[in-house]
Amino acid sequence: MRKINYIDVVNAVAKLCRDANYYLGEDVINAFETGLKQEESPTGKGVLEQLIENADIACNEEVPMCQDTGVAVVFLELGQDVYVEGGLLYDAVEEGVREGYQTGYLRKSMVENPFKRNNTGDNTPAIIHTNLVAGDKLKILVAPKGGGSENMSAINMMAPAAGEEGVKDFIIDTVRKAGPNPCPPIVVGVGIGGNFEKSAMLAKEALIRPIGELNKDEDIAKMEKELLEKINNLGIGPQGMGGRVTALAVHIKTHPCHIASLPVAVNINCHATRHKSVVL
Repeated sequence: MRKINYIDVVNAVAKLCRDANYYLGEDVINAFETGLKQEESPTGKGVLEQLIENADIACNEEVPMCQDTGVAVVFLELGQDVYVEGGLLYDAVEEGVREGYQTGYLRKSMVENPFKRNNTGDNTPAIIHTNLVAGDKLKILVAPKGGGSENMSAINMMAPAAGEEGVKDFIIDTVRKAGPNPCPPIVVGVGIGGNFEKSAMLAKEALIRPIGELNKDEDIAKMEKELLEKINNLGIGPQGMGGRVTALAVHIKTHPCHIASLPVAVNINCHATRHKSVVL
């Protein structure tokens, strides 16, 4: 049994919260630059140039790349031979989020009640997902998720008869309805299969995959390419101002499902597709 100290988890989470908001991933920057070459609209090109410049300023000055520093979504891969000493693992994550958002001067966006809307003041509670795995390591991934793009997400419990074409139509229609609201160019995470909650988790997890990396299943990879092309043909463009680059990527994750169901979830992420990870 390997021991990991509570405070090490706190410090790791706090750093990840800051880093994820300051340093946009190289895969996203590369996607911006590729999009800049593909974009035909002068306005769209200008927007992409500004996004690249904004990411560069955020990195160099260590300031948030976006005023919406998001809900702190935390993915944990907990080795079954790991013991966290000095406190509870989830308490350490919450303390890390609290510290990271305060010391990083990150906006606090969580309200304690969906209707009374009183801000918690420290961006807790986090949304924590845990996967128990083999080994004696703890992997922590923090993915701040902005509210504007999250609001444009959707789930549909489809009948199996809808088939692949029905699924594709739903995904494209979700992006079309979202229009400029999720701050395109977007990344589209799609979960297909499982049940109601599993499909939503698949869609969220799909957003973590590096941009440019296709699904290992050839048929699903082909669907990702087709959907990306069709979404970019919608003409929404960067920041909804028209153009060819509405989405940077479409990522799909699938799971077995019930014979009577075809769950499909679409989780849209804005251009600031942020996530950082560490292994303790």
